[in-house]
Amino acid sequence: MKKTLIAAGFAILLSPLANAADYVLDIKGAHAFVNFKIKHLGYSWLTGRFNDFDGKFSYDPSNPSASQITVNIETKSIDSNHAERDKHLRGKDFLNVSKFPNSSFVSTKIEDLGNDKLKVMGNFTLHGVTKPIVIDAVKIGEGDDPWGGYRAGFSGTTRIALADYGITYNLGPASTHVDLELHIEGIKQ
Repeated sequence: MKKTLIAAGFAILLSPLANAADYVLDIKGAHAFVNFKIKHLGYSWLTGRFNDFDGKFSYDPSNPSASQITVNIETKSIDSNHAERDKHLRGKDFLNVSKFPNSSFVSTKIEDLGNDKLKVMGNFTLHGVTKPIVIDAVKIGEGDDPWGGYRAGFSGTTRIALADYGITYNLGPASTHVDLELHIEGIKQ
């Protein structure tokens, strides 16, 4: 009787995760993106992306709050569509990729706001510094794909202060923060 109660207790505790499906980011098919933008002198936006990253997430449409996401980024893959600028961004003034080759995001909590909107809280590591951030996310959709698989997609945005991550190179008062965009499509495993 006692073993049955313990087993039932574990089943109840694990039930929010029981219906969660595991997904891997579709980076081979180029259906996932990590983009950024920062104001250039306050006159325009400089945009770019990271070309090399991977990640995974679990998602249960009946209990989105039980979801989890992890994304790992190779910082040397920064691409602002300008080779000399990218060389500078990889250097000691900014990402210092020889010392900090990786960046990551690991969720710690997800709030379901309704209407496919989510607040994703987690720890973001950049330039050797880990800080909590909040990503405002939205579920784009999910369903069968033409190749016999199943997919789910989300987009999210957040803004970080460069100084919070030890990046203090003076770009002017209009360029102290970077907007990060995460567009992911996962393939169910």
